[in-house]
Amino acid sequence: MIFDVGPLQSPGYPRHSAQALHFARLSGRGLVAEPVSNHAPGLGGGMETPMSEVTLYGFPRSVYVQMAGIVLTHHEVAYAFYDLETEMNTPAHLALHPFERVPILRHGDFTLYETGAIVGYVDEVFGSCRLTPSEPQLRARMNQWISAVNGYYYPYLIYHVSHERNVFPQLGIQSDEAVVAHAMPKVEVCLRVLERELSRSKEFLLGPQLSLADFFVLPIIHGFGFAPEAQAMYPNFPAICAWRERMESLPTIRRFRAAQPSRGPIEHARRWVVSHRPKY
Repeated sequence: MIFDVGPLQSPGYPRHSAQALHFARLSGRGLVAEPVSNHAPGLGGGMETPMSEVTLYGFPRSVYVQMAGIVLTHHEVAYAFYDLETEMNTPAHLALHPFERVPILRHGDFTLYETGAIVGYVDEVFGSCRLTPSEPQLRARMNQWISAVNGYYYPYLIYHVSHERNVFPQLGIQSDEAVVAHAMPKVEVCLRVLERELSRSKEFLLGPQLSLADFFVLPIIHGFGFAPEAQAMYPNFPAICAWRERMESLPTIRRFRAAQPSRGPIEHARRWVVSHRPKY
């Protein structure tokens, strides 16, 4: 099936390419921009790779894959998405990422892993309107938010709570209430800090300027939002709710959401019960 998402120009956003994107959805492979070729060099395991200049590898429900996809979408980069769901933790995956994580970006013959490195590269190479501030203090504040996402927001809102409330139950695995109970005081701190900063900055995390920080935080707030704890807590944080509404109304986010598959189970997460679940 071919998807033509139409011209990429959106009001207030730079155009990376003047052409429309044509996507083909391949069985088990997500959306790709071009036909695929078999046995791409260096992938191993017979993994096919889309013959697109830019390819993002991962699985769609990963918040870090979403961060990279959003930045690519914002800069209107014609990219292929390769769904690694059935190949996670295999030799083919290890050939792309030695620590068995996602996302991975391939640009021509250049391969890069780690989300911060990927979005920084995309912002520099493809961003005619940069998401990285030039002013040192604003740039430092942006990097502080990215570090906070990695150190606090992802571990507690997603790794602890969202996995137990959404990922595991979708697989028929019972939630571990001790994991959720351990995380909730820290979740409260995370949300209070975000609420305070957004109350000051008003529009986006750095003020009127949209930055990589916003695109790091949004997938966390979105993903946590499916948990009943989030649905009970969010109304108590009006600045977060207003910021989230602004973010979701951006043309970038609308295009990104429209291209996403339905939120099906993460099948390889069955292994997380043994290898990737906190113990308390």
